[in-house]
Formats: sequence, structure tokens, C-alpha cells
Amino acid sequence: MDSYAFDLPDPAQMQQRLSAILPRFAQIRWVRQTGSTNHDLIEQARAPQGRLLKPWLLGAHHQTHGQGRAGRQWDNAPGTQLMFSCAFDVFLPSFRLPTLSVVTGMAACQGLRSLLPAQQAHQLSLKWPNDLMWGHAKLAGILTQVTRAHASQFAKDHYVVIVGIGINLQQAQMLSEKYQRPIADWGQICEAVPEVRSHPPERLVATIAHQWWQALNEVTTHGFKALSSRYEQVDYLSQIPVNITDEGLIVNQGIAVGINDQGQLLVQSGADTQAISVGDVSVRLQAQDNL
Repeated sequence: MDSYAFDLPDPAQMQQRLSAILPRFAQIRWVRQTGSTNHDLIEQARAPQGRLLKPWLLGAHHQTHGQGRAGRQWDNAPGTQLMFSCAFDVFLPSFRLPTLSVVTGMAACQGLRSLLPAQQAHQLSLKWPNDLMWGHAKLAGILTQVTRAHASQFAKDHYVVIVGIGINLQQAQMLSEKYQRPIADWGQICEAVPEVRSHPPERLVATIAHQWWQALNEVTTHGFKALSSRYEQVDYLSQIPVNITDEGLIVNQGIAVGINDQGQLLVQSGADTQAISVGDVSVRLQAQDNL
């Protein structure tokens, strides 16, 4: 049986609605199709004559070259995913930039949780570093990239952070069969939690975008205080046996025990605890293969 239909409005209408509820965003665009919203915003940030005032938001009904983590292709069909990217200015030392992947993942998770009734919110969690999970199924993927803007030449700690997300809206069953692992979609959540049906697509977008804006302002102003304890509130992998793989090879095994203040995953094996960096590393559960 097909899940609840969660239809996207016309791109022009989507753009108009978002502009009304995100007044702090200097630029909001929604298009029918593009290659990659992340790539488009990176190119805009690097352009000498580009708009300086941020944040920016760019969404698309379809991305022909959507990107996932580690250069993977984001599989999407028109209208089946909610896909958008935002660009923000941050002023941070370079060694802190990898931590932003976890920060933006946490922000997106907390944002979507705020749209759910309290008794169901815990079913939405973050699988380190950037996958949103509904129960044990992947609902969304987040890609956080950092670039130097043309104007960054005047401030060595100035970077532009591009954050993109793809949320499955429908076709979870087909995707689960294709990839041989559990996939969730927002339509299923609407079926399980009828109260969620009252939230239109632009509310999901605006909620996540605003949470990203708040989170990045917070770390720019106050640093990464209590990062590990805040991560505990959304941690999908807590106390779960995991395999750490790199290019298909298992490089580490153990129990996931949260993150450190650098945003690295901590994996405990016996008396040893290893810190796993954000990068070309995938986390695979032993008990639930390939989640």
C-alpha cells in the first residue's frame, strides 16, 4: 500500500511561501530542476561579484547530480524528495570546521523533532554523522561542505558553510528493496503520526533552515559548549555494536559511545576507545546490517 501523499507545490509558490516565513534569509530560490543545490551555492559563494549578504537558501524539485557523503550520488526522482541547501557565513578556526557536520545534523534532527508530538519525537534520531533516522530506517541524508568565499581573503577565519539535505517524501518501500536496507519517508511518518499532516512542505524547509542558522550562529559566537551532551539527546548509535568501514573494508569495530568535543565518533573496544573522524568512513551496524 502506498504511503500518504505529501505533494510539493509549484516552485514559484514554494519560493514565495518560504520568503514570507524566513525574513532573515537574504536570498531564497526554489527551482524545478538543477544539477546540485550544494554545488550551485558553492559556485555562487566563490564568485567575485556574488551577493555577499547571507544566509541563502536554494531548493529544487529534482537534482540531476545530487550529492551524498563521500561523493555518493543522491538517488532522487522529481517530487519524491524534499531537497534544498543553505549557505551561511561562519568565523571559526580551520580545525573546527569538520565538527560542523555533526552540528548541522543535530540541528536538523532537533528541528524536525519540534514538528512531532512529544511522545513520538524520540523516534527521530541522528546516525553519526549526518543521517536522520525514523526508527531503524533512513529518512534523510545531510551533506555539509565548507568553502572560502571571494571576500574571505580579508579574514582568514571566514568560511562559507553549505548545508544540503534530502528528505524522502515517498517511495520508501521501493528504495528499501533497491538498496536492501530500511528506508523511511515522510509519508510513512504522516500515516503513523496523523498530526504531522498539518505541516506543509515549506514548514519542514523553514524549520530546518532556521535551526541551521541558529546552530551556526551559536558555535560562531559561543563555540562548541556541551556538544557531546547535546548529541546524546539525538544519538541513534548509543551503546550499539558498530563496524567502521573505509572503502568497503572494516577498519574498526566496537561499541558506539557518543562523540567527543571535536564531533568524532567514539568507538569502545575492550579497554580502548578510538575517535573516528568525519570523512570517507561509513558506520555499519553489526546487529542490523548496513543501516
